Amino acid sequence: MERDNLMHGARSALNTIPEMREWAENYLKNKTRSETPEMSDEEFEKHWKYHKPEIMHAGAAEAAQAYKQRKK
Repeated sequence: MERDNLMHGARSALNTIPEMREWAENYLKNKTRSETPEMSDEEFEKHWKYHKPEIMHAGAAEAAQAYKQRKK
């Protein structure tokens, strides 16, 4: 339950703070890219285009935490 609350809060923040959303999107895109080195740049961009919503949803809490940590 706590994880759900954390994810909901993170997603709300990403939806209301454009700077944070942009940073989180770049963070998750770079993280996903580093996890898929076998894909060409073109393949990855296609993958990102179609999977971005689910990656952003699943990674919202992690990205929000990383955003807060980088400001310290």
